[in-house]
Amino acid sequence: MLMDFTFSEEQQHIRETIRRFCEAEIRPLVFESEETETFPKEMFKKWGDLGILGTRYPVESGGTGMDKISDCIIREELSYVSQAFASSMSAHSHLGIWPIWKAGTADQKERFFKPAVSGDKIAAFGLSEPDVGSNVRGLKTRAEKVDGGWRINGAKMYITNAPIADFILLAARTSPEPTADAISLFIVEMPNEGFEISKLKKEGIRSSETGLIYISDAFVPDDCLLGGETGTYPIILESLMENRVGVAANSLGIARSALNASIDYARDRKVGSKKVGEFQAIAHKLADMSAEIESAKWIVYYAAWCVDQDTLTHAIASKAKLISSEVALRATENAIRIHGGAGIMREYPVGRYHRDALVYVIGEGTSEIQRNLIARSLDL
Repeated sequence: MLMDFTFSEEQQHIRETIRRFCEAEIRPLVFESEETETFPKEMFKKWGDLGILGTRYPVESGGTGMDKISDCIIREELSYVSQAFASSMSAHSHLGIWPIWKAGTADQKERFFKPAVSGDKIAAFGLSEPDVGSNVRGLKTRAEKVDGGWRINGAKMYITNAPIADFILLAARTSPEPTADAISLFIVEMPNEGFEISKLKKEGIRSSETGLIYISDAFVPDDCLLGGETGTYPIILESLMENRVGVAANSLGIARSALNASIDYARDRKVGSKKVGEFQAIAHKLADMSAEIESAKWIVYYAAWCVDQDTLTHAIASKAKLISSEVALRATENAIRIHGGAGIMREYPVGRYHRDALVYVIGEGTSEIQRNLIARSLDL
């Protein structure tokens, strides 16, 4: 059996292209965006023109027809420069539109999916709720059938891109039973007079705009029920499973940036006549970071390969997300320790890296939820 651990020439080219783009177009915006906690909306159009919003989707659907490995390369490189920018993109290009590509009607794909892939419309995904936590089946937002559409009431919390979205893919309960058939997805065009969106201030991924949504008697027409059918809960689970692989790549990018910043500091900073990196305590921290990041890299890209082979399972996706996010958290904390007093100064980026890494041991399913999903696969 052939085992090939190399990236293809095309994948290497994608990585170099994204690196150049990030250095030229994103890095100059990072500091101001973080300080003002605002996202430059024009970036979506630039991403659309570059073709990275449609990486995951076939050409015949309006995408660029690349594989999941390429998608993870893009996410990793974006996250290396700014996790907030990468988070905004992934919430849009996967969670916000993947279900539309997978289960939407032809009209829905034309009205929402294609403009989102080109960057002409910004998408958000409304799933998390204030009183529900990680129990998706327990969501309380409800949709009641009325003439010509649906009347929705409820609340959503921690919704990436909500303050700037042109539409929100919203999960709501269409019947009271605690079953998969009771939860459906709606495409809600913004603004909607029944939606009140408050922008949240965050410690991590600050320039990725996040919202709290109150929904009061919001009307959504019949043609905005995803696929024209209720009971699209399985689509939510499929989308979350694959996105965990993408989020794992995001975490890998943060970890790499923390390691490289620490290596640079250890080479340049001197204490007495010695470089910081010459102290064994520091060298060992860097060695551990390097080893853990290399390990995380291979489970991330193995999981991406599984997506491309159509063999991804919830357990593999959860392992990739759990390992990479926890590695990123440890790497960014060690980066602060290696920098010493400089590590908590805003002129150095390692504090931002650590705040951003904290997001992904919580967001997209906490580490504890990932462990639960992995445990289920063990037939205990």
